[in-house]
Order: sequence, then structure tokens, then C-alpha cells
Amino acid sequence: MTTDPLTVAGAVAREVRSGSRDGAPTKIATARRTYPTDRADLWEALTSAERIPRWFLPVSGDLRVGGRYQLEGNAGGTVERCEQPAVLALTWEMGPFVSWLEVRLRPAAAGTVLELAHEAPVDPGMWEQFGPGAVGVGWDLALLGLGLHLESGAAADPAEGAAWPTTPEGTEFVRRAADGWAAAAAADGDDPAAAAAAAERTVEFYTVVPEDAAGT
Repeated sequence: MTTDPLTVAGAVAREVRSGSRDGAPTKIATARRTYPTDRADLWEALTSAERIPRWFLPVSGDLRVGGRYQLEGNAGGTVERCEQPAVLALTWEMGPFVSWLEVRLRPAAAGTVLELAHEAPVDPGMWEQFGPGAVGVGWDLALLGLGLHLESGAAADPAEGAAWPTTPEGTEFVRRAADGWAAAAAADGDDPAAAAAAAERTVEFYTVVPEDAAGT
């Protein structure tokens, strides 16, 4: 994979908001990116069990409202809303942790704007350590893969995609994405120095190869 990290990381607008759900505090990380395609094509890329693995992960389950889905090696959950071609809402469940994902598509002069909002309960330790980059950088990488798929129609190479953040180009992309999320957290009221430190830890998490993996 070869890309310009400055251009692609800059294609995403990032926002962090404080919220609440059932009386408990949450943080909502929102990413927006415009893709040069129509809503029908983008909707299919997001919801087709045949196309999702081309840019993200294999998915199984019942991809209808009320159905359960499972991404291979990642999250699963329940489809809560599916209003073609505008709104998709899911629970995002990993072990005992439940958060909520909502994707909205709207037409624009340059194509289609995708808005992805990931709302999660506030875990003070996790937030202090990684900030919004804990979920945000992963979605930046997914939105990059989606863009490459929409551009070429080809399926991504999972091994190449997993290794890319450790390359010079991938590390720079992750750094710029993490810095963007730190700025968004500071705009929501976080201490800027703490947000920057959390971004550095996020970069390390995504870009440093574990010693046991490096030795294999």
C-alpha cells in the first residue's frame, strides 16, 4: 500500500463530544470524510457481506434490523437501524464492553459525505491513557481502506493492511490521525498537554511491533 499520509489523514474531519446514555457519561468520536461516489455505491460497500471484507473484515450473521453480526477477530453486536441509503446504527460489542456506532450518508457536490460516530462509556483509565484515538485511529485506518476499495474496486490484502501502520508512511498517517483526535479532544475541554500525551501512546500502540511478533 502506498499513499500520501498528509493528504489522506487530512481528508478526515474529526470531532469529539461529551454525552450521556442512561445517565452514564459517554464520549462520542465523530469522523467525516467525503468519497467521490454516490450514496448507493457507498451504502452497498458498507452493508454488503460480500463487499465489507474487501476493505475491512469478514462478517457473518444476520445483517438486518434486530439481527446479530460478528466481524472476524473483532467486534460483534446488533443491527439497531438500517435506513437505506442514509443511516446505519449498530451496537459495537467486544467482550463485556458495549458501545454504539452510527453511520450517516448524505449527498454532496463532490460525492457522498460519510459521518461515523462512535459513542462509548467513559472509562477514565482508558481515556487518560489513549483518549479518542483508542477508537478514532482504528476508524481512520478503516476509512482509508474503504477509500482505496472505492477507488479500485479491488479487495485489500489483510496482511499488508495489518502491517502498513508500521511502515514509514503508515506511521506518519497514524501520527497525523492521532494528533487530529488530540486536537478534537482538547476542543471538547480536555487538557491539551494530556491529550497530546495520550496521542503519543496511541501512536505507539498502533505502530510498534511487539517483540514476540518481531522475532517470529
